[in-house]
Amino acid sequence: MSRASLDKQPHEVAEMFDGVAERYDRTNTILSFGRDRSWRTHTRQALDLSAGELCLDLAAGTGVSTEELARSGATVIGADLSLGMLRAGRRRRPDVPLLAGDALALPFADATFDAVTISFGLRNIVDTAGGLRELARVTRPGGRIVVCEFSHPTFAPFRTVYLSYLMRALPSVARRVSSNPDAYVYLAESIRAWPDQAGLAALMASSGWTSVGWRNLTGGIVSLHRATRAED
Repeated sequence: MSRASLDKQPHEVAEMFDGVAERYDRTNTILSFGRDRSWRTHTRQALDLSAGELCLDLAAGTGVSTEELARSGATVIGADLSLGMLRAGRRRRPDVPLLAGDALALPFADATFDAVTISFGLRNIVDTAGGLRELARVTRPGGRIVVCEFSHPTFAPFRTVYLSYLMRALPSVARRVSSNPDAYVYLAESIRAWPDQAGLAALMASSGWTSVGWRNLTGGIVSLHRATRAED
């Protein structure tokens, strides 16, 4: 298995990420021209965590995002479906708590977390609305979510250039730096098929979240969607 289909079956997605785990963080930094670091910083700032709070970082991969979030002083637990990513993360970041978990059946009780977040992983869940509902389930009423995800550039000429990069240049670069370049063809296709900012906001509002708003980063290549868990 070298490339997941856009059906995004969990075992296929897990196998795909297992295959890119060893070079995943480095490849992302190269493909994003180093912007991935600032996106993680903006996500941490948007969550506005404080000491004593408990946060779930879903689709944490190797834990690089979990480590960044923990700089806030909160207790942050990373969870991911890919055992390969988790193994790589535990070797590199032995002090970061990383657990195996399915986004549609999280191994946590209701209302466990003060805040939850998912970065560049929501579009890989086979049932996006179901994933958002499951995140709402494990978040306390009044708690918050931040979704950091690829989105739609707002300036039309730039959007054209960006889509060309996704479908042509990104796979070419991935062949030079990634252990599984075919996976990045899938990732490019999944980004192109993803809803725009307003579309994701509407989906969140129908999945247990209120006061949904978003902020564009890097011209809309990435957006941060922030919302509050609906009160029971």
